[in-house]
Amino acid sequence: MSLAHARIAALEADLLAAKSERDTLRTAYTAVKLELELMKKRLFIAKAERVDVAQLELEFAAKLAELDALSKRLDPIPEELVPATPSSPPKKEKRTGGRRDLRELDLPEDTVVVLDAALEGKVPRSGFEVSYKLMWRRGSMVRVRTMRVKYRAEVEDLVSPKTYTAEMPPEMLPGSLTTPSLLAHLAIEKYLNGMPLHRLEMSWARDGVTIDRGTMSRWLGDVGAVLNETILAAAKAYALKTTFCIATDATGVLVQPLRGDLKKKQPCRRGHFFVELFDKKHVFFEYVAKETSAAVKDFFKGFTGHIQADAKSVYDVLFRPSADGDDEDVCTEVACWSHARRKYWEAAIAHCAVSREALVRIQRFFENEEKFKGLPAEAIAQLRNERTRPLIDAFFAWAKPEYEKVKHTRGPLRSALGYSIRQEAALSRFLDDGRLAIDNNASERALRAIAVGRKAWLFCGSDDAAQSASSFFSLIATCRLHDLEPEAYLRDIFRVLPHWPTNRHLELAPLFFKATRARLDPIELAAEIGVLTVPPPLAA
Repeated sequence: MSLAHARIAALEADLLAAKSERDTLRTAYTAVKLELELMKKRLFIAKAERVDVAQLELEFAAKLAELDALSKRLDPIPEELVPATPSSPPKKEKRTGGRRDLRELDLPEDTVVVLDAALEGKVPRSGFEVSYKLMWRRGSMVRVRTMRVKYRAEVEDLVSPKTYTAEMPPEMLPGSLTTPSLLAHLAIEKYLNGMPLHRLEMSWARDGVTIDRGTMSRWLGDVGAVLNETILAAAKAYALKTTFCIATDATGVLVQPLRGDLKKKQPCRRGHFFVELFDKKHVFFEYVAKETSAAVKDFFKGFTGHIQADAKSVYDVLFRPSADGDDEDVCTEVACWSHARRKYWEAAIAHCAVSREALVRIQRFFENEEKFKGLPAEAIAQLRNERTRPLIDAFFAWAKPEYEKVKHTRGPLRSALGYSIRQEAALSRFLDDGRLAIDNNASERALRAIAVGRKAWLFCGSDDAAQSASSFFSLIATCRLHDLEPEAYLRDIFRVLPHWPTNRHLELAPLFFKATRARLDPIELAAEIGVLTVPPPLAA
């Protein structure tokens, strides 16, 4: 080979190397640009994963027509599957406009009579022109005076009579300044309204009552520990035996470090709150210092039903037999289509046609679920098999070849397709039973109490404080699930729990509390628990 040919060959090799390096840099640049755009979208744009459905339907009109024919989408639901009395409550009528009629509100009423000084007493009245407004009356602390009756009894062996004082009834926090109503209000302000204790301390100080935050923290910690050992322990033992499916999710929380060397500053540790939604009947929050498989296994010990969660690795221990071959506690995995959809939504930021088509296909799953809402579980299972299962099968038949095209290319599309294909069995599980949900959104909504609250109170004081807080989060969330007023519920159980039989704590759980309270009026309840508080005489 001549010198000229050798030089040409070397230049061609350099050119190929330069092109390869250019393509690599271009791919890396595109990936970084996409990550930056996605990060900006997460930071500065609403977190709702909205897409322009009309635009997608125009873009994939032919594909949607094919899917609609496959799922019989245009066919009405058979009348025999629709119950005679719908289980869902009737929709509220929309307001027609005009001023709101405040007489419909259940509020105490004050009356103000407006007189005409020139006419009053000179001209007879013919009626009133009545209008209504809203007034704010500041709530405040009340000082409770407890009067324990003293008795003078004659004793044969003693010259002077002996004095006996009536014993104080059992209390949640014996010897403290607080009452059940104040405890309940404090818990609601902290764990439902997200009010930090130092703000409550300042607010009450303006009303003339000084209670330091340390005292309030000890009150909540002690009461939360009691609730975990009594009502919540009984409720969870019952729920684990009777539940069909548990939906779960987790979120992080900062925990204040233990006091050690005061000269050395320590950062907050990171703990985790897990939420467990048992068949939409019970809600339990669990705190763990470290998010591990062992902790998750302990949460669901003895349960062998369905568990709906995301594909986080800590949950894998629930769905596979242990190393020693003990598979008694193996659960059935149910995945979440909202988690799968989220990955395609992120990939759609790169204007990827494949991810947009995935969004269109998944949209049809959720539209079907909206139509089936309120039907019996058996009817939902039948309709899913007829109308949704063909769409699910078509989705995975389309996704697998698309994944083969991009499985060697790093990016959000490969991640989205890979997630769906690896979770195919779990994502299809909801088709097997009408009681299963297509997504895990219910548990994510329950976690909002933690996400919203930690923006205000920032961190938990310790692992024990976080564990106590989990009891209040659990009871408040379950109350809201069953339309119980949380503060009234907490006030009632704080009054009766010190007297309640230890083998009947389940009756005080929110699921059963309406029946318990309806069965016993205040006098009967006092008689049953053996305590009757008598008001003091007027002359006292």
